[in-house]
Amino acid sequence: MPPIPPSPTPRIVIYYQTQHHPDGSSCSILPIITEPNIAVTHVNLAAIHLNDPPGHITLNNHVPHDHRYVTLWAELRVLQASGIKVLGMLGGAGKGSFTRLDLDEQTFEAYYGPLRDFVRERGLDGLDLDVEEPMTLAGIIRLIDRLKSDFGDSFIITLAPVAAALMSDDPKHNLSGFSYEALEVMRGTQIAWYNTQFYCGWGDLSKTAGYDFMVARGYPQHKIVIGMVTNPSNGSGWVPFETFQEVLITLKSRYPGFGGVMGWEYFNSLPGDRDRPWEWATFMTKHLRAATPGSTVPGTSVQMGSATGAQNKQNPFLLVDRDLKTKEEAPLPKIFDYYSDGSIEE
Repeated sequence: MPPIPPSPTPRIVIYYQTQHHPDGSSCSILPIITEPNIAVTHVNLAAIHLNDPPGHITLNNHVPHDHRYVTLWAELRVLQASGIKVLGMLGGAGKGSFTRLDLDEQTFEAYYGPLRDFVRERGLDGLDLDVEEPMTLAGIIRLIDRLKSDFGDSFIITLAPVAAALMSDDPKHNLSGFSYEALEVMRGTQIAWYNTQFYCGWGDLSKTAGYDFMVARGYPQHKIVIGMVTNPSNGSGWVPFETFQEVLITLKSRYPGFGGVMGWEYFNSLPGDRDRPWEWATFMTKHLRAATPGSTVPGTSVQMGSATGAQNKQNPFLLVDRDLKTKEEAPLPKIFDYYSDGSIEE
């Protein structure tokens, strides 16, 4: 099977797990295509879980065809029509999906078949495999091979390792169980990129050292997408915009093939927070994929607009360059709570 061609970089990837506000109203994703000066390339819909018995699939805490998701599926189709690729995120903090896919052949087929049918039914452009539970190398390879066999070369497969997993093969630095270095050697041509988690103590985005080390270890520049929490409420390791801007500028100038950035997650992204969560994507577009107003950003059909003075005043991070501030090392991982669709108990 030929390797998949790299998608245009730098990418801007948004994780979209919280689709509703606490009052039940929709947290619309459409502003990323209706607001000016935004060129998001990919949206990862989170989180898909494979439950018992086989065929019981949930999107967060509800079945995908639940009435609460009618608006969601309609909006995602609009994004795709606008040139943005929509992937489903499988797994994450909710464990069990990959354990079930890592068992004997008969059990694998029982759980995999409904997942394949779900991806087809919803027209997803790919899957982001967020393996945060022990899985064998043979198990993840089997899953990747089946997805490519069933959906073809154009189907996007990404993984979401913690940053430490790409810097060391020590099991203590890895939530997935298998070696990413070995996976890259054996199936790297089928993996589009890695949404690398530089937060919750697994990495530090206040400096470029982590990305530099991954490249030095042999990971291709275009396959490392650096991941950040978009709000301190979403986990430890938040990096202020003034600092992160310097990191982005350095990485983009140092590495012509820089893979891009991903944010966890959309609904409360700063600087706009819950009222204007799309402003995070505006900031990233300015520093990674800025183009002439009215032109089409490579890799998408999204046209760049021109921001108004009022919008610029609402988001001063887009205009001023501030001195780089000293930041402490990211703290060790710890339990934290914040509102999301995936944290609601039935």
